[in-house]
Amino acid sequence: MTGIELDLLKKTFRHMSLAYYMAEIYEQNRSVCKYVHSTSRGHEAIQLAMAGFLKKGDYVSPYYRDESMLLGLGFTPYELMLQLLAKADDPFTGGREYYSHPNYRNGDKPTIIHQSSATGMQVIPTTGVAQGIKYLEEHLPSNLIRTPDGSLPIVVCSLGDASVTEGEVSEAFQFAILKQLPIIYLVQDNSWGISATAEETRVMDAYDYASGFPGLDRIRIDGSDFEESYNALAAVVETVRQERRPFLVQAHVPLLGHHTSGVRKEFYRQSAELAGQSIRDPYLKLRNSLLEKGLTEEELNSIAVEAEQQVRTDFQKAVQASEPDPDTVADHVFVPATVIVESGTREPKGKDRIMMVDAALFAIREIMEKDPTAILYGQDVGRRLGGVFREAATLAEKFGDHRVFNTAIQEAYIIGSTVGMSAVGLKPIVEVQFADYIYPALNQLVTEISKSCYLSCGKFPVQALIRVPVGAYGGGGPYHSGSIESTLLTIKGIKVVYPSNAADMKGLMKAAFLDPNPVVMLEHKGLYWSKVPGTDGARCIEPSEDYILPLGKAAVALEAFRTTVEEGDSVCIITYGMGVHWAKAAAAIFPGQVEVVDLRTLFPLDEELVYETVRKHGKCIVLTEEQQNNSFAEALAGRISYNCFRWLDAPLEVMGALNLPAVPMNTILESAMLPSAQKLSQRIRIMLEN
Repeated sequence: MTGIELDLLKKTFRHMSLAYYMAEIYEQNRSVCKYVHSTSRGHEAIQLAMAGFLKKGDYVSPYYRDESMLLGLGFTPYELMLQLLAKADDPFTGGREYYSHPNYRNGDKPTIIHQSSATGMQVIPTTGVAQGIKYLEEHLPSNLIRTPDGSLPIVVCSLGDASVTEGEVSEAFQFAILKQLPIIYLVQDNSWGISATAEETRVMDAYDYASGFPGLDRIRIDGSDFEESYNALAAVVETVRQERRPFLVQAHVPLLGHHTSGVRKEFYRQSAELAGQSIRDPYLKLRNSLLEKGLTEEELNSIAVEAEQQVRTDFQKAVQASEPDPDTVADHVFVPATVIVESGTREPKGKDRIMMVDAALFAIREIMEKDPTAILYGQDVGRRLGGVFREAATLAEKFGDHRVFNTAIQEAYIIGSTVGMSAVGLKPIVEVQFADYIYPALNQLVTEISKSCYLSCGKFPVQALIRVPVGAYGGGGPYHSGSIESTLLTIKGIKVVYPSNAADMKGLMKAAFLDPNPVVMLEHKGLYWSKVPGTDGARCIEPSEDYILPLGKAAVALEAFRTTVEEGDSVCIITYGMGVHWAKAAAAIFPGQVEVVDLRTLFPLDEELVYETVRKHGKCIVLTEEQQNNSFAEALAGRISYNCFRWLDAPLEVMGALNLPAVPMNTILESAMLPSAQKLSQRIRIMLEN
């Protein structure tokens, strides 16, 4: 075993003393420390050992029990306490997050992406960081930030053993091994999953589980022993830093504190079991080791007293710190969009009409030609197929397999990895094959992506373009025909666009890519090739390369005659996607009497144009392909009714698909379920006649 310098051991003892007295003062002031929190008691040794090897340029994802790691990285008790008490000057989240949920991007310490409370969910975004670092290292080395000594950066993902049973952890392991990513999975195993023991909940520990992933090196260590932990991690860190491959470290540690301040140890643990754990206390073990190495009781007591005094002083200072200003509660949901006006030529002379699927292909091709940080990946988008709809055809041949590549069937990884890719400066474009299969990725979309900007106070917006083919036509069946906009629009912190024609597709895709926030682009499969009767209007003259259409701007797809509007003999249809084509086809029966608004972007929504149009006509139908009940369309209708009530000449109507759990395979049944131009024309006729 390599000897460790005495000064480092003394420094570590001081950090452990800080952690010890922080836990103590929180317990003594439970009424003041009213927000739920966990402490690191029992885990200090492995956390401080790991912190000692991390440098500026590295990335680390601590989890919610890792306050000792944060102390080792250089954060003060006062800084941590500001988050504990949800104060305005909480350096991580401005009072928005729980204790020990850091994020950091100042350049003087390792970078920490936004950390959520959902155990195991951090593994995919953090593996995405390693994916991004590996890409920069191999293909854009000038963009890679090295450590101060010139070393290549590494990534550390900390997690508890109970969280390894999460399926998304296995997705991350698979990808890390497949791509040989420079990441260390630090598993702190205290044998508890809240009140459930390891024996109750899993058939193997993390070390044994990792044996099923060939290529993932692994070690077991006593994480309560600082010297053993430090020496073991020295070898692991050096291996990953030099050989650029993943490693799993399982550290056995005692849990000496409560699971959280709200789930207390006396609720579910026996005194004998707690006493057995206390003999493994890292703080006492290090103290005894220092005594054996010649330090005196007086020296150690002096360090401890100094730490206790700092903790008490910092705590009082944190208690007196200002509370957040309630006027800031809505700050940082998004960072400002970079595209705010339409620019470029929408209909250049000499250009041919193109299909929507080609508009997407051409837009991505132009994006990737211009921006070397753009990367496209997902299921089957690579060289051999180019997407199941051929929407990425030829891109891998043109840009290489490193920029356009296939993933496994891992929707959670595809979407969640964009968090890490974005954090290192890459701009991922990813694809979920069908809307019906986005649900495995909702954990990442809701828990990590949508909250990252808000909970990091704008430090970690996720710049990601997520493409999702949607919609029903021609017997696609119950698992390839879904509409998901209402589900997505309940998620705050993402943007949702839905083009209805090729020109909008290209312009919106350019803007979505340039937007520094996460954007989901819904693309109707039935409009890709304009094969569905009545959708030839989706084909458009290809806009110029510099054409950009900002998000949040609706358009009048069909204008009613001024005379019919003035006579009160008109109706407006508010719709999007396939609904635009149904509406235009239905309007042909009522020349000049129907105005069609194409929303184009569902969030942000162009409410100004919507309300202006409804007030002009006094009669309105909101049209959607989704099942109608509890849909986005119904919610929009409610807002329209509230804001336009005085101008309405008839009750506002919503028309959507039948409220069935899925789209049937048989085309006759499919048609019976969906709206159509014919069904819409009947509604229009009744509204105009009344």
